Amino acid sequence: MSLSLHYLVREPKIKKDQNPLLLLLHGYGSNEEDLFSFASELPEEYYVVSAQAPFDMMYGSYAWYAINFDADENKFSDIGQARASRDIIAGFIDELVASYPIDANNVTLIGFSQGSILSYAVALSYPDKVQRVVAMSGYLNTEIAVDDFASNDFGNLKIFASHGTVDQVIPVDWARNSIPVIENLGIPVVYKEYPVGHGVAPQNFFDFKNWLQS
Repeated sequence: MSLSLHYLVREPKIKKDQNPLLLLLHGYGSNEEDLFSFASELPEEYYVVSAQAPFDMMYGSYAWYAINFDADENKFSDIGQARASRDIIAGFIDELVASYPIDANNVTLIGFSQGSILSYAVALSYPDKVQRVVAMSGYLNTEIAVDDFASNDFGNLKIFASHGTVDQVIPVDWARNSIPVIENLGIPVVYKEYPVGHGVAPQNFFDFKNWLQS
């Protein structure tokens, strides 16, 4: 099927009239095959879809938005591109629900790094489309969310966030600072840290899988 994003899909082993969805969003400079590598380890009742980000960086690398550096090596995110990706992902969720027997009330975003930043933005902007977020090695950038996101109803949203304590790409403080903002919105959040860099520790995978199944 031709949808707005290129993607890989693992169909559920246990088929129901409607199955829940896990939508995987990769990090900057990666592609849809990265997170899909652990699809076989994810719960069998889910559709597992891994999406490729829309901005092509060449050589099999893609981004949800550009990251630019100035002469002093300060990093700047292209907020316009990030917001465009936010809305592309939201539309892609609708396309998946229309194309597969997916339960629209049981959608989880699993993001790593830049994919995690987008997962937060989509869920806060469109909480009617997303019920759970697993945000690994990312942080909440409220600039990417819709302008009036704080007035949304987050009654059905839950978040699992995790970060490596020695992450050299996205400082762990950025993740820690996101948690009070999420809690102030009334969203239940589980936050865990692991003694790793910018990656997914085996324990992290085990913990978020348990969180999903609980």
